[in-house]
Amino acid sequence: MVQAYILIQTEVGKASTVADVIAKIPGVIQAEDVTGPYDVVVRAQAETVDELGRMVVAKVQQVDGITRTLTCPVVHL
Repeated sequence: MVQAYILIQTEVGKASTVADVIAKIPGVIQAEDVTGPYDVVVRAQAETVDELGRMVVAKVQQVDGITRTLTCPVVHL
């Protein structure tokens, strides 16, 4: 199982709506609207890195109101 944090920038005033929509995507563990340089922080999981990438590109980035994403895979050192 691969997990990642997805940091999301949104259009002004869209953070709450984006977080609500993303929270319903299969594989998303948590989606929260936050303050700071990013507007939404998501924790997601998938079976493989490729599957995680497909989720981000095909589902997360397609949500209306998102302007940029940064995916940070979780590593265990």
